[in-house]
Amino acid sequence: MPISEVIDRARSQGRAVLTEVESKQVLHDAGIPVAMAEVASTAVDAIAVADRLGYPVVLKILSPDIAHKSDAGGVKVGPNSAQEVQDAFAEIMAAVKSRQPDARIEGVAVQKMAATGTEVIIGMSKDPQFGPVMMFGLGGIFVEVLKDVAFRIVPLEPRDAREMIREIKGFPVLEGVRGQDPADLEALEGLILKVSEFVEAHPEIEELDLNPVFAYKDGVIAVDARIVVGS
Repeated sequence: MPISEVIDRARSQGRAVLTEVESKQVLHDAGIPVAMAEVASTAVDAIAVADRLGYPVVLKILSPDIAHKSDAGGVKVGPNSAQEVQDAFAEIMAAVKSRQPDARIEGVAVQKMAATGTEVIIGMSKDPQFGPVMMFGLGGIFVEVLKDVAFRIVPLEPRDAREMIREIKGFPVLEGVRGQDPADLEALEGLILKVSEFVEAHPEIEELDLNPVFAYKDGVIAVDARIVVGS
């Protein structure tokens, strides 16, 4: 489905935030590597999706009213069989209804669990003066506590992507430390440029977050994605 149709559907439903499934679909269509997710409205549906995608999987609540899925008990990582998916689905629904009883629930997103890599975050937000601004940093505690991030104004040139990666204080982590594999820096640069091209082509996008992105020694993949569109 073209991104314009996805955005129009969200607006018609009074939503500014695309679902994770919608966000990943439009990013995938733009050539951005993401861990694709499918919607399951029942435990039986979730099992069918997991059987098709392959185990282990990740289940995440789908609700326009829940911004922080983990805080609501809406995420289960690693179910490795049909029974575990069924149990995880039930636990997610019980937790969410207990913590946010008024939230509208559309089901869960089911995706194949990606192999762990070095976590990074790539994002875009709109600055009132400069317009779209890209952000790059290491994921996890590095971005939350240390605020170790780099910024550039869209559109980016290849030089910009290269500099963003190398100017953060945590760059040695991407080069490989304590026996860890080095990250595929070329793939990371390419991903940053792809996201820059995507947001430049779609000015209706107000915010975009890929968090986390797993960087491997031979590629990258965005595990979670969030897109906010203007009214």
